[in-house]
Order: sequence, then C-alpha cells, then structure tokens
Amino acid sequence: MSPINCYELHKIFKILDKNGDGLVSIEELEWFLKKTGVQISLEELQTLVGNTSLDLMDFWVFYDVFNKQNASDHGHYRSKEVDQEMLEGDIVKAFQVFDMNGDGFISSEQLERTLSRLGLWDEHCGKSCRSMIEFYDTNNDGVLDFHEFKNMLLMPMRYDTTST
Repeated sequence: MSPINCYELHKIFKILDKNGDGLVSIEELEWFLKKTGVQISLEELQTLVGNTSLDLMDFWVFYDVFNKQNASDHGHYRSKEVDQEMLEGDIVKAFQVFDMNGDGFISSEQLERTLSRLGLWDEHCGKSCRSMIEFYDTNNDGVLDFHEFKNMLLMPMRYDTTST
C-alpha cells in the first residue's frame, strides 16, 4: 500500500462518511477495506480501532498505524527520518491550502473560508476560528505562522470548539 497524503485521506473520509456526521463507522471502514482487498472481520476491526466510529483525526491515526503495520508485514520499512519528511511535506501542503494569499500566515478569516470550503465548519466559525487562532498563536500576533500551524496539527490536546 503506497502512502496517501492528507488531502487524499480527507477525501476518502468524506466519501465514507455517508451521513455527514463527521464520523466513519467501523462498518463503513470494513466495507472500504474489503473493497480495497483487505480481508478483516468486523470483530477484528472493532478490536483494532477500539471504538465503533472514527472522527477525521482518528481516521488519520488509523491509516498511519495500518499503513506502517502493512508495510512491516510485507518487509517494507521506512526510516523515522523518511516518515518525518513525508509528514512535514504534508503539513507544508496543508499550510499552503489555508494560507490563501501566500503571505506565510493564516488569519482567522482564511481559516474560516478554507474550513467552510472543505465542509468542515458551519456558520459559527467566525468566533470559533478567532478563538482557535488565539489558542495556537504562541507569539500573539493574531495569525498562525507555519510552526504554530504545525503545532496545532500535531498537538495531542485538541482544541474544544464547544467552549466558544
């Protein structure tokens, strides 16, 4: 299985999320895996996933773990450095999608427009996007630079949109 970038994974996630609730059920995941030639039972998948559904971030983690496991099962090993370079490249591409004017920063307006265009945010985004920028903006300049954006994507603590 060749690596899939973040954009492609997001497209797959949206296709699998048939009801648009932001979650992919293990039944939907099982269907997809079988269509791609991976034979796995629903019970095995439940054990592997540890839940009945996956949100987008969990889906990305599942793919990463599954891809690494599949590669090691077939004798294909990538070094940590190669994995890190691939991740960094995906983050650069994602940053460029959000940095609509190419100035090297992501404003709350750019974040709102991009998330809305991707169907990942609703009309309440304005206040939440500003709060999200403030939360991850470590130098308090009102925008996210690449390193702040990278930290937002990789930070284990998730931003809680329900509190704004």
